[in-house]
Amino acid sequence: MPHSSRRRPDIRLILLLGALAACGPLATDMYLPSLPSIARAFEVPTAAAAATLTSFMAGFSIGMLLYGPVSDAYGRRPVLLGGIALFTVASVACWLSFSIHELIIVRFLQALGAGAASVLSRAIARDAHEPSDAAKVLSMVAIVTAIGPLLAPLIGGQLLLLGGWRVVFVALTLFGLVCAVAAYLGVPETWPREKRESSAVFRSFGAYGRLLRDPLVWGHMLCGGMAFAAMFTYISATPFVYIEYFHVSPQHYGLFFGTNILGIMLGNFLNTRFVGRFGALRMVSLASTVSSVASIFVALMCLTGWGGLWSIVFGLFFVVGVVGVLSANCATDLMYRYPKNAGAAAAVFGATQLGLGAFASAVVGRFPGVSPFGMGITIGACGVLTYVGRILVVRWHNHPVPGQVQQPVST
Repeated sequence: MPHSSRRRPDIRLILLLGALAACGPLATDMYLPSLPSIARAFEVPTAAAAATLTSFMAGFSIGMLLYGPVSDAYGRRPVLLGGIALFTVASVACWLSFSIHELIIVRFLQALGAGAASVLSRAIARDAHEPSDAAKVLSMVAIVTAIGPLLAPLIGGQLLLLGGWRVVFVALTLFGLVCAVAAYLGVPETWPREKRESSAVFRSFGAYGRLLRDPLVWGHMLCGGMAFAAMFTYISATPFVYIEYFHVSPQHYGLFFGTNILGIMLGNFLNTRFVGRFGALRMVSLASTVSSVASIFVALMCLTGWGGLWSIVFGLFFVVGVVGVLSANCATDLMYRYPKNAGAAAAVFGATQLGLGAFASAVVGRFPGVSPFGMGITIGACGVLTYVGRILVVRWHNHPVPGQVQQPVST
């Protein structure tokens, strides 16, 4: 890509990347109001229905680990198009599923495809913009991406009334088709051929070993990953806690969910305004502190019952609102610390987020009943570990990459 194109954010590319990256969140959020209905339709426990969410996150995580190094070796565009095609075909299979076990498997495949847009939107933003702009651009992408999840539970609730949970997957199939056409027509190749070595794909996977020897990488993975796990605990648990414990209707559940998406958009907007002034390190430090304090607050409210539903809603607004800030700044810092393996760096960070999200979803699903107790315990633990990540980031940020003498690029 010409150097001049790296000087100014490309608004059209940002809008398109944001829409493509929404594949994963939409596939998660649009069917959340349907989880109790899926459990009833297949006559399985709520934990079995929630397993479709866990399998999605596992597939998303594995897909991201595959796509990062492969795109470093073969280019961003073909890998992105292949992932979106898999997402669309798997959405059809979800629509036609006739057992909970089948749905769990095809949700995994759907996520395997959706992971391409998530990891490659970060890598493409990194390729096309200077370091000073990348975190800002990723926040702008996240704002666009958040529009879909903002509306998704509301749409999902209405689709549930219209024709049941299968109609949700019909809508996701149509969205996948639109994304495939848009990506084919509008996403350029941002990783030039001279930087690719198809024979070096295994060395690209080997970059994971170098990344995992770096304490700063672990700090960012804990900061961004455990904050995301807290959010995903909320995503997994609240359809049952809100709808079945607090008796919120599936349609009104979308309004509660939308409030937190607005919090994500607000957090990302503030990041675009302040990251240039304060830098990625300070934004990570502040956002991880807010996440930890808010998570512990939610845990106390869930365990004690103080304030009822509204105290939980209040605390979750801050837990969820800073996730995008952490994702943008942690990922940017890692990609510029490892410029030759930006795809692998984005992938290991994104996969860790999704893996920890899937693990948290599985943990909260093991608690019996639909009370807020399990959600509170899990979110509180995530908050403590987020702060451990903050300590590592602050401690190791100015240290060189292990095995190298140069200082990391400042962001």
